[in-house]
Amino acid sequence: MRIYFLALFLAAGQAAAAGDAKVGEALFKRCASCHQVGTYAQGGFGPQLNAIVGRRAASTKDYKYSDAMKKSGLVWDEKTLAAFLRAPHDVVPGTSMRFWGIKDEQQVADLLSYLRSLH
Repeated sequence: MRIYFLALFLAAGQAAAAGDAKVGEALFKRCASCHQVGTYAQGGFGPQLNAIVGRRAASTKDYKYSDAMKKSGLVWDEKTLAAFLRAPHDVVPGTSMRFWGIKDEQQVADLLSYLRSLH
């Protein structure tokens, strides 16, 4: 019986970690007031986020990044993006991003799934 619950628990954790891109797309609407995605995306109040996974922080030419972000040396892999979504000011102290973070791990996973889908 214990093995069954352990397997069920692990499977649920993997499902949450995978995230749902459709749910992430809906959640992204909160981000869209500052960030654009898609064919015509450009920097505005925040940088555009196309192909963010694997991109060096502060590397787009159409946005004026904070000195803290320029000096961060980060590459936006999934682990770093997840940490930034949870607590941006802990990951990059001095960032100009005005966002308190997401505490719900499933929402973080869903947003990451959506961000991975952007090319």
